[in-house]
Amino acid sequence: MKISTELSLHRLAQAKEDLEASKILYKEKFYKSANSRAYYSVFHSIRCILALEPIDFKRHKDVLAYFNQHYVNKEIFPKSIGRRIAKCSKLREDSDYDDEFLVKPEATKEQIETAEELLELVEKFVSKF
Repeated sequence: MKISTELSLHRLAQAKEDLEASKILYKEKFYKSANSRAYYSVFHSIRCILALEPIDFKRHKDVLAYFNQHYVNKEIFPKSIGRRIAKCSKLREDSDYDDEFLVKPEATKEQIETAEELLELVEKFVSKF
């Protein structure tokens, strides 16, 4: 895998699109779907950063673990965002795979806020390249 600013920008655009979709879904009270789109905004934001390195992963858990190890633990990104990303991932899994999971609108709102905050941090980070 080579370093690609073009791929990074593509992934950033995808993260923004997913975030906007999650907001629309939230407004229409499709909370499970909004959770999923907000998570994918987070996921694409992280992969935006990984495109600036010669590394990529196929599995979500590997992407999240690498980001935590190399960016959160080294305090390039705040530790608080690492914890919020973990919650995001769990909420998305529950929303997508647990038939009996009942979504609380407040949890979805928090999911969207996490995606917004991470996207802001990632945009600042990427602007240095």
